[in-house]
Amino acid sequence: MNWNTDDLGKLLLRLLVGGLLILHGLHKVFTGPHEIVAMLQAHSLPGFLAYGVYLGEVLGPLMVIFGFYSRIGGLLILADLIVAVLLVHGVNIFHLNENGGWIIELELFYGLGALAVALLGAGKYSVTGSGGKWN
Repeated sequence: MNWNTDDLGKLLLRLLVGGLLILHGLHKVFTGPHEIVAMLQAHSLPGFLAYGVYLGEVLGPLMVIFGFYSRIGGLLILADLIVAVLLVHGVNIFHLNENGGWIIELELFYGLGALAVALLGAGKYSVTGSGGKWN
């Protein structure tokens, strides 16, 4: 018997990355992006850019979870995480946290997981099946 588990692995990756990250996005939906606005303004950037977090932490994860243009959703998440790392950690990305872990390990997990989705696509267990180059 020949078991091809590639599509199941893609589904698991999509549910893991999208399902965990969307919780951060929903928190911002209910509380607002005020902290992000403040961080942007502290870097002399316009505060309205904070609303882009909804693309990377709500829309992107939904696209990834359901496998609807999941490659684009993965890229939205990756862009969001790059901005988050730059805003929160700046040049201190090579530091360790108090537990000895890399200070950006959570952001790295989400970002590289999203990049993997963008590279692999959604697979057949998705809204659009395995068709289309952006799935």
